[in-house]
Amino acid sequence: MKKGVVEMDTGTILNILIIALLVWFGYKPLILDVREPGEYIGGYIAGAKNLPLSQLSRRLSEVSPDRPVLLYCRSGMRSQNAAKLLIKNGHQDLAHLQGGLNAWNGPLAGK
Repeated sequence: MKKGVVEMDTGTILNILIIALLVWFGYKPLILDVREPGEYIGGYIAGAKNLPLSQLSRRLSEVSPDRPVLLYCRSGMRSQNAAKLLIKNGHQDLAHLQGGLNAWNGPLAGK
């Protein structure tokens, strides 16, 4: 994966399959939902950890810079800001879901 922020297009199933293939071959990203807890309980991507953007700067120690991170929120704005904050703090292997859950066509857990 390219260093920095990568925007993931959610328009096709291909990207979901690529992520599944990467996981199959040992790519185990931390999936971070940076929405607030009240939003998270309404439905989230399976396996995602809720770490709201509003708390991220205080909880940076919970996100290892050695592990790839996939970020998402409702629309993509907060996840993009979270990615910028993580980059400033030494993280390099990041992706954020362009369009957020509004653009996500996959299943949601917790619903």
